[in-house]
Amino acid sequence: MRTRGLRRLALPMCLAALLCCGPAGAGAETAGPLTYGLTPKQVASDTYVFEGSTKHFTRANGGNILNSGFIVTADGVIVIQTGPSRRYGEEMRAAIRRITAKPIRKVFVSNLHPDYWLGNQAYRDVPIAALPGTIAGIEEEGKGIADNMYRLVGDWMRGTEVTLPTEPVHGSTVRFGDHVLRLIPLHGHTAADLMILDETTGVLFTGGVVFCGRTPTTPHATIADWLSELDEVDRLDIRLLVPNHGHVRADKACVAQTRDWLTWLDGALRHAADSGLDMAEALELPIPERFAGLDVLREEYRRSVAHLWPAIERELLPRVE
Repeated sequence: MRTRGLRRLALPMCLAALLCCGPAGAGAETAGPLTYGLTPKQVASDTYVFEGSTKHFTRANGGNILNSGFIVTADGVIVIQTGPSRRYGEEMRAAIRRITAKPIRKVFVSNLHPDYWLGNQAYRDVPIAALPGTIAGIEEEGKGIADNMYRLVGDWMRGTEVTLPTEPVHGSTVRFGDHVLRLIPLHGHTAADLMILDETTGVLFTGGVVFCGRTPTTPHATIADWLSELDEVDRLDIRLLVPNHGHVRADKACVAQTRDWLTWLDGALRHAADSGLDMAEALELPIPERFAGLDVLREEYRRSVAHLWPAIERELLPRVE
């Protein structure tokens, strides 16, 4: 009977806290006034992206690790993600104003992770739309998520409060002026993932489903369902892929990259548990050389072990009565 893998079924809470979102207080405080310096990059007709870092949340980058964006339609501006803090949301809105004087008509939030929605305060005067599962997740976990971001990035979060999305959306196709947006509800990276395909330009905003050049994060992930999400991306006819983390691409190479990582990760952890390794040993497993180009590789791997290991052990090593 295998017993070794049962020694550490319960993940110590201190280790879970350490690995959930990166090291506390990582990075030095930025000298002088805090500013994200947001500059929109035009990636397609009427379509702009604010490119974030591919590193961890730190006090050096203020939590700016995602690609938010906006679309300027004939009827007004559509905003996609609001960033990791009130300060980010306000700077984002000011940067949009420098591009166009058209009003903001709607904001879309793709999931419950902090860099997607903690800038919502800056958009309280417009509808903020999200999947029902995302709204429920923010209601349940939002305060803890915000508190953890204060711990990670410090003064960048000053004045940031949990601001819920105000409008539940489902899978549908909607028109805003001269742009037609297909809202695609999925689950896997989190319990509710919203992708947005602009059928007018062929630009796909993938939310957290696809990572480009950065190791995927797994705090709310179900790997099998996430792989199904990637199959859905492969079926779409697109011209440009905007991941929420990593580099904008004119192809689907990052879909394959994300799938390769998730498939290896799930297989490696299952093999380790089935072989009787404990979690401490799993944390130090070698990572294949083909993933060496992914940012925050070892750090995100260790976080994923913390997220995924207990459930894998319960599945592979059931209690025998």
